Amino acid sequence: MQFRELPKTDESLSILGFGCMRLPEKRGKIDKSKAEKQIMMAIDKGVNYFDTAVFYHMGASEPFLGETLSKNRAREKVNIATKLPPWSINEPDDMPKLLNDQLKKLKTDYIDFYLLHALNGESFQKMKEFGALEFLSKLKADGIIRNAGFSFHGKLKDFKKIIDSYDWEFCQIQYNYLDVKHQAGRKGLEYAAEKNIGVMVMEPLRGGNLAKNPPKQIQQIWNGSDIKRGPVEWSLQWLWNHPQITIVLSGMNDEKQINENIVLATNSSANSMSVKDLEIISQTEITIRSLMKVGCTGCGYCMPCPSGVNIPQCFEYYNDHYIFDDKTNAKMFYMGFCGGLLADKPSYASLCEECGECEKKCPQGIPIIGLLKNVSNEFEGIRFKIILKIAKILFDFKRWQSIRK
Repeated sequence: MQFRELPKTDESLSILGFGCMRLPEKRGKIDKSKAEKQIMMAIDKGVNYFDTAVFYHMGASEPFLGETLSKNRAREKVNIATKLPPWSINEPDDMPKLLNDQLKKLKTDYIDFYLLHALNGESFQKMKEFGALEFLSKLKADGIIRNAGFSFHGKLKDFKKIIDSYDWEFCQIQYNYLDVKHQAGRKGLEYAAEKNIGVMVMEPLRGGNLAKNPPKQIQQIWNGSDIKRGPVEWSLQWLWNHPQITIVLSGMNDEKQINENIVLATNSSANSMSVKDLEIISQTEITIRSLMKVGCTGCGYCMPCPSGVNIPQCFEYYNDHYIFDDKTNAKMFYMGFCGGLLADKPSYASLCEECGECEKKCPQGIPIIGLLKNVSNEFEGIRFKIILKIAKILFDFKRWQSIRK
C-alpha cells in the first residue's frame, strides 16, 4: 500500500480509502459477516481510512462500522471519517445532539475526520448561520474531532468561497476523468492543494460506471496505449497520478475487487503516467461526452432556475443512465439529490414551469425544457413520488431519533 501525507498534519494515509456506502447486502440489509470480512481484509492490507455517513445504508453504516472495529479491536488502526448532514439541522442545538449519537453508534469517543456533508453555496450559508464553523473549532479544541473538512456538490465559485472561509484540514470532492470541469473539478482540486488542504476523492468510478466494459469506441482508444489496462485501472491510476490528491475513496463490496484495488494502490505513484496515456484519457473523455444523450457541460449558465430545478444535475444522471446503461445508481442519486432527500429542498425535472429563462442563457443551445420532460418521464412518475415520500418519512424519523438520543 502506498501512503500520502495530509498536508497540514503530516498524517500518513493510505491512498486507497474504503467507502462504506455500498457494503455488500443480503435481503436489503448489510451482509454483516461478509462486510466484516472485507473490512478486516482491507485493514490487514494497509487501508487505514474508512468513510461513512449518517444515512448510508439507511442509517446502518455507522453502527456496523463501529461494531466491526470494536469487535476486532481495530479502532486504533484506522481513521474514521463521517459527516454532519445540513439537511438534518433545523437549529444549532441539533449539531451536538447528532454528533453524540454518531459517537455512540461508532463506539468511539473521537472522530478522526469530520465533514459537513454535501455542501453547496446555499447549504453552507445555512450552516454558517447556525454556527457550524465555531462548532467544528470547539470540537477540535476538545479533542472530539481531529480534522475538520467538508464534502462538496456544487459550483466551483462556491467551492472556493468555502475553502477560504475556514482553516480546513481536508475536503472531499467528486472527481474522475469525466468530471474535470464539473462541480469543484480540476480547478477546485488545484485551488485546495494551493491552500495546503488535503483532497479526498469520491465517485472515482462515477458510481461504478467507469468500471464497466467500455463502448467499442473507447476500447479502440485504449488499444493505442503501450500498457494494457482495464477500466478500473485507467480510472484509478489517472487519479493517483495527481500529486494533489491525498486519498481515492472506493465503495468496495467484493473481495476480488478489494484485492485488485489494493494491488493498483500498491503499484501507483504521482506523475507516473506518460504524456501519451494522459492524451488517451483526454480522448476517452471527449468520446464519452460525444455519446451523451444531452450535450450538457455542467457550466451552470442556466442556473439558478426560477422553479428550483437543478438542471445540470438532472442531465448528469440522465446521461449516466443512457451512456452506461445505469438504471440503479442514476435513479438512486436522482432521488437523493434532485428528490431532496440529501438536500434542503427538491430540484427534480418536473418542477420546471417552462419559463424559458434557461434556454436563453445556455451557451450550448440545448432545448432544455423538452429534455427535462424526458428526464421526468424516465425517472419520475407515481412510483417515484411514493418512494420519495416514504423515504422522507423514514429519514425524518431517523433524524428525530438521533436528536432525541
